[in-house]
Amino acid sequence: MAAEPFPSRPGQQCLAYLEQRNAFVARGVANGPPVFAGQASGSLVTDLDGHQYLDFAGGIGTLNVGHAHPEVVKAVKEQADAYLHTCFNIVMYPGYIDLARELVRIVPGDWDKKAMLQNSGAEAVENAIKIARNATGRSAVVAFENAFHGRTLMALTLTAKAPAYKTGFGPFPGDVYRAPFPVANNKAGLTPRQCSDEAFAQFKRLIEMEVGPKQVAAVIIEPVQGEGGFHVAPPEFLMALRAYCTEHGIVLIADEIQSGFCRTGQWFATQHAGVAADLYTLAKSMGGGMPIAAVVGRADLMDAPAVGGLGGTYAGNPLACAAALATIGIMERDDYASKARVLGQVLTGRFQQWVQDYPIVREVRGVGAMMAVEIVQDKQSCAPGTALTADIVERAYQQGLILVKAGFYGNILRFLGPLNMEISQLNSGLDILERAIAAVCGIKREEATV
Repeated sequence: MAAEPFPSRPGQQCLAYLEQRNAFVARGVANGPPVFAGQASGSLVTDLDGHQYLDFAGGIGTLNVGHAHPEVVKAVKEQADAYLHTCFNIVMYPGYIDLARELVRIVPGDWDKKAMLQNSGAEAVENAIKIARNATGRSAVVAFENAFHGRTLMALTLTAKAPAYKTGFGPFPGDVYRAPFPVANNKAGLTPRQCSDEAFAQFKRLIEMEVGPKQVAAVIIEPVQGEGGFHVAPPEFLMALRAYCTEHGIVLIADEIQSGFCRTGQWFATQHAGVAADLYTLAKSMGGGMPIAAVVGRADLMDAPAVGGLGGTYAGNPLACAAALATIGIMERDDYASKARVLGQVLTGRFQQWVQDYPIVREVRGVGAMMAVEIVQDKQSCAPGTALTADIVERAYQQGLILVKAGFYGNILRFLGPLNMEISQLNSGLDILERAIAAVCGIKREEATV
């Protein structure tokens, strides 16, 4: 159908910067709509031309406390007045120690724990694998289908999305194996429990026939897959995985880079299953918008590498530590896990209604405020609605809503907006999204914009 007329987005300043972006920034750096931020606060972004947007992307899940939370900004400013950087490996500072102590306190596990800080989620994954291999003296690593663990070399090896991320960047590190993730919607006729049991049986078969349990250093899993499409690992699967890893001395690594820090309605997604991983990789919303990451886990594992085996020039930068400490304090004081559950109830209700109302909305996925819907061409074939999803995202952008896609086919619309978003804002954004979905279905809805 013909596109409907939209307001004039982007404006002249954004268009000018878009031209410069194309001239000076590498082609391989992906971007969403042509929005150039001029100011952002809470759940709202204002571009250089004064257009305001409601943000359902949250910097791909980095802004659980919202844009420019005043307490985070204050903490960063105060730290900047003291010093910007010393390199923790050369001159230590209290913020690194204070943050490590807080992470050890809040991360699941009833054993002694330690932490190390890094700059990004991918760097945390790289270090978690190093630690697991060093501690066990083994080399094999098992990851899962649909996984996303980052774009650096080992993290990219663990990532499963080849066309977009991996093509042309090999060869990749060896001794990495891939097991099926328990995706219920791909197992026609099976209950979720049967799907979980089948996936675990295939996981065991992979290890015991192709690798050998005593050769496996680590199993790394996202309790809720992010880029892979918001598939949730069933509690039964995580519990079976925990028991198997314990039995065979395998390090279980939970990648909670996107699902952590209250996003799913618990501080960490493994808590829904009552499971504690040996190591956790953390990043994104830990810093409230500042770049910081961590590996946190069993002290005996964390202490395995020799002195000098771990570190990094900017790892645990003082400004980022200050931001992270402020963020954790805000989340605890204001019960952000509860906020996520409230948002999740609204999202789930609206999304489930769309499955009933629209022929292209097939499935609701996620937990807490980590929710998504799958867009298909039709519910008979269930063929991925890749082009339809792109159309929906564009229409929503034109009406003032920023979205982020996911999934191998780019047909999953995910919610990663701030957890302190007002319910009225959430509903306004969902109204825009619903109108966009209705429009691509040829159904008229009342127009409105942010």
